Amino acid sequence: MDFKRILTTLIGLPIVVLILIFGNTYIIDVLVALIACIALREYFKCCSKEVKCISWVGYVFILCMLVATLNECTIFGIGFIIVLGIPTILLLLFLHIIISDMKISLKDIAFTFLGIMYIVSFIFFIPLIYSLKKFEPSGDIVWDLSGNEPGASVFGKYLIWYVIIAAWGTDICAYLVGKYFGEHKFSKVSPNKTIEGCIGGVVGAIILTIIYTFFINTYTNYDLSYLIMGVVGGILSVIGQIGDFSASTIKRYFEVKDFSHLFPGHGGMIDRIDSVLFISPYAFFIFCFIFYMI
Repeated sequence: MDFKRILTTLIGLPIVVLILIFGNTYIIDVLVALIACIALREYFKCCSKEVKCISWVGYVFILCMLVATLNECTIFGIGFIIVLGIPTILLLLFLHIIISDMKISLKDIAFTFLGIMYIVSFIFFIPLIYSLKKFEPSGDIVWDLSGNEPGASVFGKYLIWYVIIAAWGTDICAYLVGKYFGEHKFSKVSPNKTIEGCIGGVVGAIILTIIYTFFINTYTNYDLSYLIMGVVGGILSVIGQIGDFSASTIKRYFEVKDFSHLFPGHGGMIDRIDSVLFISPYAFFIFCFIFYMI
């Protein structure tokens, strides 16, 4: 199992790195939509043991979000789509109950709605982070949330790595610390995780975040605070671990080990992005607060 995990990482990680470094916003938008489709399919398949999910509603919502991001809608426009999407999705789901004469149950639409909100609305914060732009006409940081201003340099390409570090850095550090030093179990939700591993994941994420910040400050013209970014790394690490436990809660409820076998040794798409899903919206608003509002 360790060999499969390592081999999959050695193959998959360089691909992710190359896409994030050399890709543009359109590539990221389409890639995120594809990942959302795969993850949502895994979720619906996992739930199919007990409920009948109305899957087409989720895929239509993915399409709406993709069109919005490809057209470089402002954060307010995309936020409007998400906010309007909540009652619209519920309307369509309840309509299924009415039309089917109760053959579709409240439990069916509840799990459908959970999956759509959990996966689709969360994951589309990744292209929002990636497309954040920074101007320096007077040395001040000014953010362009629309992507329409000329002459902008993409700052989001640097920021997105804080999400990756908080998610996968925490995962790796927690795994290593838990494997060699873990003694106290953390929760029955995920019995293999230990308190020592969770703490090690947070500490490791903070250290990796500070190292990455040093890299940015050394090789770019940005001057980010090590203290602030270290705190951000710790906060995102904790959020990511809650996201990991959340995915484990769903798997435990439906009594499955992994959402799929897409990645040998790692499980399915959701198993790989469960932390990223929860981190992304919080990371976006934290970055906006630090660099735009303060």
